[in-house]
Amino acid sequence: MKQTLELRISQQLTMTPQLQQAIKLLQLSTLELEQEITSALESNPLLEVDEELGQATAGSTDLSAPDISEGISSAVSTDEPSTSAELVGTSDSPVDLAEANTIPDDNPLDTDWQETYAESSYDLLPSSAPSNKQGEELTDFTNITTKPENLTDHLIWQLELTPFSSRDLLIAEAIIDAIDAGGYLKASIEDLLATLPDNEDNPYEENEILTALHRVQQFDPPGIAARDLAECITIQLLQLNETTPGRNEALKIVEHIELLAKREFRPLMRQTGLDEAQIRIGIELIQQMNPRPGNGITGEQTEYITPDVIVRKVNDHWLVELNPSIAPKLQINTHYSGMIKRRDSSEVNTYLKDQLTEAKWFINSLHSRNDTMVKVSTAIVARQQDFFEHGAAKMKAMVLRDIAEDVGMHESTISRVTNRKYMHTPMGIFELKYFFSSHVNTSDGGTASATALQARIKELISLETKPLSDSKLANLLKEEGVNIARRTVAKYREAMRIPPSNERKADL
Repeated sequence: MKQTLELRISQQLTMTPQLQQAIKLLQLSTLELEQEITSALESNPLLEVDEELGQATAGSTDLSAPDISEGISSAVSTDEPSTSAELVGTSDSPVDLAEANTIPDDNPLDTDWQETYAESSYDLLPSSAPSNKQGEELTDFTNITTKPENLTDHLIWQLELTPFSSRDLLIAEAIIDAIDAGGYLKASIEDLLATLPDNEDNPYEENEILTALHRVQQFDPPGIAARDLAECITIQLLQLNETTPGRNEALKIVEHIELLAKREFRPLMRQTGLDEAQIRIGIELIQQMNPRPGNGITGEQTEYITPDVIVRKVNDHWLVELNPSIAPKLQINTHYSGMIKRRDSSEVNTYLKDQLTEAKWFINSLHSRNDTMVKVSTAIVARQQDFFEHGAAKMKAMVLRDIAEDVGMHESTISRVTNRKYMHTPMGIFELKYFFSSHVNTSDGGTASATALQARIKELISLETKPLSDSKLANLLKEEGVNIARRTVAKYREAMRIPPSNERKADL
């Protein structure tokens, strides 16, 4: 084969560092964005936050704050949304010379500036921890964080406040160790006896285990340390006032909880000797009990969602605003940028140039992210105005391609923007992906969104006088013009955690 040289012209898409950074910031969640901004501020001396603009604290949302309405408001009818805040700016504030004059003139080169500060007559550097009159350091309580309390910790705390003998204390600790996350005792009496230390002179007996168990069952939350569901509900019922309506009836019903679970009310009436009205009032009280008392106490910290955009109605127009708490106002540090010289090739000057370029890229990427967030959110609100006006039943079918065509972007970009981003609305906080759903064809050739169908199914079930089967629900929806199969109704019903018709049977 003969070797030859030839010239070809071709085009290819190259991911520049600027584009990579913009895509990275675009797909970050609110918390990850805050961490990225903090990291950039710590590593780049030419980046700083403009404190004079009164930036809101991170994580807070104040709908009544004037800077929100004066920020990036874009009506649904407008074409181009603006950003909520100007991200690039300069600071012309002079240096505080009065503070600089507090530094002593005689500053030895071999001493640390903090030592000089502390030795001067102006003691501007307090110690890291406060001290009392005797000079003893006091605990800095501002840095103390509380550990989330789990169920075991909660029970141990009550155990320490309850008078127990040494033997009963060991038994109670063994019982608490055998309680699962739902609050049930998973160990048998024999298992508990096996876990206790051997005592040949005075061995543990089953009556001691039961006595300690009954005392632990009086702990909070009510129903704790029960061995089965019937015992859990019985413990809660016994802690109610004796005059509570339906208490005695509920105690009798719980003894035959298997019949109640199968909703066999006629046999239940015969076994308990109660009439129909008494059965009803007893069941109503049982339904108020907590079948898993331990679930209310978890060791997990509460995570709060910070919305990325805020939607509100002003003068019959829906306004889309970027949450100012996630859009910090960054600027270039004028002090360091003023030190850069064009023709200086020294190491320090080169470093400052590189940091200046990175700072500008970062600010531009943030600006692009915010602008894209507002554009996409505005397009979503424009398409889903009926949802904001009338609720989930009026949700329209919408896919990523619809919004991509509206804003002139690729579907992958829309997917990045809507992933783990949240919108604050008068009806609550929703993830942006909530507004995208599959659709079902209607008889008139249109489409109905899955969200709207779920809301309609839930409404039909709430209005039923006799439990409606999935087939009956499908027929009712077909009468309303929605071509939906029975299995689709079952799928939507299960997604909403609504039991089937045989478990919703309420008549006796």
